[in-house]
Amino acid sequence: MGIQIDVVVGYPVNDEVERVLGLAEAVGEPVTVTFLWEGREKAERAVLVPAATLALWEHWAPTAYPKNDAGDDNGAMTEEPELAHPAEFGAFTLFRRRAGGRTAVARNGVVVAELLDPDEAHWLQEKARDVRQGFMDPKQKAAFEEFLARQPPLDEQ
Repeated sequence: MGIQIDVVVGYPVNDEVERVLGLAEAVGEPVTVTFLWEGREKAERAVLVPAATLALWEHWAPTAYPKNDAGDDNGAMTEEPELAHPAEFGAFTLFRRRAGGRTAVARNGVVVAELLDPDEAHWLQEKARDVRQGFMDPKQKAAFEEFLARQPPLDEQ
């Protein structure tokens, strides 16, 4: 899916984060990113999806991504992200949502992308593709019905 980039993110502000966010916005397709936040032992993988691409996926995906409320493999409940101030990286600001686990990426007050769990991004992309491939707009459907009506019956072929 898209481009894969590994980023080491430190604190305070790291210019590399701003470059990656700018790259995703410029390319216009999903970018897989691995964040190694300072002070955390475990890396965080996410897919940075441009806002227009995400809007298209969510338009065509028939339902919302099914969340697993049972918790992770160990049976422990998934933890709620802690409330914190938005993180600023140059021209970009990251707003972590407490519900759903997504992070909105804004520039100059406009959301330009979202960080999604890689499984959710893959699921949305697949569902949107499947639904879109089975859809015909009204003009296309009428033309196809007209084409079928002009075809000779099977027994005459």
